[in-house]
Amino acid sequence: MTRQVRKAFVLGAGLGTRMRPLTNLLPKPLLPIFGKPLITFAFDHLLQIGVEQILVNTHHLPDKYAAHFFDSQYRGVSLQFAHEPVLLGTGGGLKNLERRVGDEPLIVYSGDILTDVAVERLIEEHFSKRNDVTLALRTTDFSKVIHWNSDTGRVLDIKGVLGSGIEGELDFANISIWNPTVFSRIPAGTEISFVPILIQWMKSGGKIGGVALEQGGWFNIGSRKDYIGAHRIIAEGQWSPKYMSARSWPQIADPTARISPNSRIAGGSYVGAGSRVEEQVLVEDSILFPGSFIASGTTLKSCVVAGLEVGPGHFLETVFL
Repeated sequence: MTRQVRKAFVLGAGLGTRMRPLTNLLPKPLLPIFGKPLITFAFDHLLQIGVEQILVNTHHLPDKYAAHFFDSQYRGVSLQFAHEPVLLGTGGGLKNLERRVGDEPLIVYSGDILTDVAVERLIEEHFSKRNDVTLALRTTDFSKVIHWNSDTGRVLDIKGVLGSGIEGELDFANISIWNPTVFSRIPAGTEISFVPILIQWMKSGGKIGGVALEQGGWFNIGSRKDYIGAHRIIAEGQWSPKYMSARSWPQIADPTARISPNSRIAGGSYVGAGSRVEEQVLVEDSILFPGSFIASGTTLKSCVVAGLEVGPGHFLETVFL
């Protein structure tokens, strides 16, 4: 039987510099994926496995989080926001939550991924192997930084810094479980990432485990290219995460959008709430934020329009407005 982890920390404080100018309007975890804020997929996933309290760190545009979650709840579960006036990094952000976490194990989940991997397997491995930390691992297009023994489930090296001579076979999938003993290993008020914490713990005999979670969808929304690409892949495969209770996602438009019948919305496109698309418009692999207006005769390919007016008659490709 899988043990329950009651609390989770969702990382929401990043600057999202590779997503600008979109992140001049919203923190990256609040950017919509087919109209649904990215971070809410993490919340849905965590609720599905029984998490009862979610902690979120903020830094960039914290007022946007307050506006989206004005009652500090999501589907009846408490959200606690911890603002970082100065960025603390992944490790420092975790240390900042020490009093709120207490002496319980904690799931740490990146706020800029969209996935439905089997986190239950991660939890089961963590408790059955009595690990100090257990990392979700996966084959990705980004990097291979984790050297891991598939027989024992132990992480042997990270980026080759422990002298294995092997850079790695798998990537970190940005979900992990940490025992509260980690807090004594993180200096207070210091910007620090998870990596040096894990490395020092491994050097002193810490049990750092990993589970390869290759099944299910996994999208890392790290750049504008990733943002457009995720929409395209999801649309092509009609993918929807397993924890979504309704099959109403993804759709191509919000019900309040007005789209001329002789215009075409194609590929991984989405037309946001209150947007208007006039006659003879092609929207292909493009995202219209709420309140966008696309005038007659305009073509958009791989563009994002963040609530602005475009046209008439423009041809725009890979433009972010």
